Amino acid sequence: MKVIGLIGGMSWESSVEYYRIINKEVKRRLGGLHSAKCLLYSVDFHEIERYQSEGAWGKAGEVLGNAARSLEKGGADFILICTNTMHKVIGDIQSKINIPILHIADATVAQIKVKGIKSVGLLGTRYTMEEDFYKSRLEFNGIQVIVPNDNEREIINKIIYEELCLGKIHQKSRDYYKKVIQGLIESGAKGIILGCTEIGLLVKPEDSNVSLFDTTYIHAFEAVNMSLK
Repeated sequence: MKVIGLIGGMSWESSVEYYRIINKEVKRRLGGLHSAKCLLYSVDFHEIERYQSEGAWGKAGEVLGNAARSLEKGGADFILICTNTMHKVIGDIQSKINIPILHIADATVAQIKVKGIKSVGLLGTRYTMEEDFYKSRLEFNGIQVIVPNDNEREIINKIIYEELCLGKIHQKSRDYYKKVIQGLIESGAKGIILGCTEIGLLVKPEDSNVSLFDTTYIHAFEAVNMSLK
């Protein structure tokens, strides 16, 4: 079993899900008392969020790169960045280590292709929805990406940072996400990417009339595949 290195804490609410999903899946596949071999480096999200809001992505990349290097020194065989947004600085992180990083968007693309879907709606932080670092990996694989409008993106982002990252789950916010999802479907989306690792805490499969791609589950499952390969 390969050792999984997790860079978590962004937020720790979703990092808990990574740990739970990975260990549950290892136990399901191997049975008995089996659990995953993994290391978790949990950063202080307050620091990372401040760098995000200031546009100091290089500083954020340095913090996460140092975390990745610590995981490599600790014996990790590969790395997961347990957040979609911080894949913006994956190059900075990779430059500090000699082990691979399992990209969350690439794992998601693979699952979308299994479903044969060519157009998806993308929910996430405003960085993920608006910038190319994430969408371009989908579009490169022939998948059309549809994002909510400006006002919707602002509210979606606010709910992530002011509620979900703090463990607050509100029905009003779930209803809002469902409304946005329906709008994306009406705009041509045949599937919906939950492109922030906290959104799956709020939105469930029954909240959408098309397939949901929960990036937390997809990323964690692919980590198990790599670990047991």
